[in-house]
Order: sequence, then structure tokens, then C-alpha cells
Amino acid sequence: MTSRRDVILVTGATGRIGQLVVDELLRVGADVRALTRRPQEASLPAGVELVSGDLTVPTSLDGALAGVSTLFLVWTATPAAAHAAISRLASQIQRVVYLSAPFRTPHPFFQQPNPMRDLHAEVEQRLVEAKLGVTVLRPGMFATNALHWWAPQIRQDDLVRWPFANVETAPVDERDVAAVAARALLDARHVGGDYVLTGPESLSHAAQVHAIGDAIGRSLRFEELSPDEFRRNAEGAWPPGVADMLLSAWHAALGRPAYVTTTVREILGAPPRTFYRWAGDHASAFAKDRS
Repeated sequence: MTSRRDVILVTGATGRIGQLVVDELLRVGADVRALTRRPQEASLPAGVELVSGDLTVPTSLDGALAGVSTLFLVWTATPAAAHAAISRLASQIQRVVYLSAPFRTPHPFFQQPNPMRDLHAEVEQRLVEAKLGVTVLRPGMFATNALHWWAPQIRQDDLVRWPFANVETAPVDERDVAAVAARALLDARHVGGDYVLTGPESLSHAAQVHAIGDAIGRSLRFEELSPDEFRRNAEGAWPPGVADMLLSAWHAALGRPAYVTTTVREILGAPPRTFYRWAGDHASAFAKDRS
């Protein structure tokens, strides 16, 4: 186990996973340092040492790396920056827990080409070349996608309009991902681990919406959009290419159960949170607008 004197550096600490990893580490008394480009704007718990640094400027990382043995890496830069930044990181640290994606998973949902797949592959290759002790975490679809995709509609009405009602995914609770990350950061026995993290069950889009309705005590309806309708709705509201990337993945997975692993249970010794539980814990985000 990592000793109390070791410092764990967390990148992406102001993002949803990074913040939860920080919380998990603080809970067990670890020394936590958070790397951010703008420390003065970061809102993190007391006890976290905030340091300035930028992955695109490798020399800016030196101060953050002093006394650090282990790194939680969320890549927030371009692929072009990976070689120089990881070389700098490897000059100081021994172990990295990298938040990647399940692009190596043999399921059609995860095999569709997209820019993030290429970025993760590049970073992983650079980590291997740097001869670091690496643990790779590969969360599937996050349960929190429901907040971005469906909560705005549910706050307005009891109807969700979305494509591919019957496509199944296994949403993973971000708190379970953070707990696994913290365990890997604290225990060097996870070096070399390559972990695909999913929720405990395969659920269709329609079933997920109905689970939210059950959890918040409302009868929600699902109306299926065509891919073209979805593209039109996403135009201007989503980054270019994201709608087509998702549509391709959903189409490829149609008619197949989601890829489900038992990794969260095996590492944490407790079952992963269900999507129903996640929905209940986030019920306030789906409450109807009163305006």
C-alpha cells in the first residue's frame, strides 16, 4: 500500500471523475496534490495541495512532480503533446493510473472509429514506451450521460425523445470508477492491470429512462427519434461529429446485450451501484422546472 508520506498527483481534478478520486483519497488519509492550469479558480476540499501546471508545457510540470510517486492521469491535451509530457512525467514518477476508454474491448459498441479512441491509444503507447508502472481503467458508458442527454427533457415534461430505444448499454456509476481508481493508486499490486469498468446490468435506452421515472416517482414515456431527427436536434447544440459518432456506435450494438464485467465487484469487494440507485441519488437533477 502507498504510505502516508507518499504524494499522489491527480490531473483532471476539477472534472467529475477527478474530483471524486480526490474525495476517495482524502477519505483514507492520502496526501493529495491536484494539478490545474488555474489553481486560483479550482474549488477542491481542504487538505488538497493545488499546484499549477499544463500538460502542453512539460517544464511547467516539474514543481507539481516533486515528491510524487504515483499519478492519476486524465489526459486533457492533444495527442501531439503526449510524447514530451509523458517523458517529463516519467523522469519523476513510478506509477500511473490512466483513465482511458474500452476501445480494445471486443464489442461493436466500442469498436467504432472516433477521435477519442485515437487519443487514448496514443497516450497508452507513450506510457508503455516510458516504462512506467501503468494501470489502465476503461469505463464504459457513464451513468452521468443521462444528466446531459435526458435531464433537460425530463425537467420540462414526462416525455423523452431519443434514438435507438432498444440499444443496450451498462451504465457505470462515476463513484465506482473513482473508487477503483483510488484503490489502484493506493495499491501497487494493480500495476499492469487493464480494467474494463461497467455497471452490473445491460439496459436499453428505454429501460434506463423508465428506471429514472421509477426512481423519481414519475411515469416517463419514451418516443424514438430517427437518426436524422437526432442529427437535426444535435446540430449547433453538440460538438461537430459527436452525434454521428454515437449513432454509429448505437447502430453497431443494436440487437446485442451490453458488455458487462464484474471488475468493480472484484476490486472493491462490493457490487457496483445499479443505474436505478444512481437515478435515485440524482433525483433532484430531474425535478420538474417550476418556472
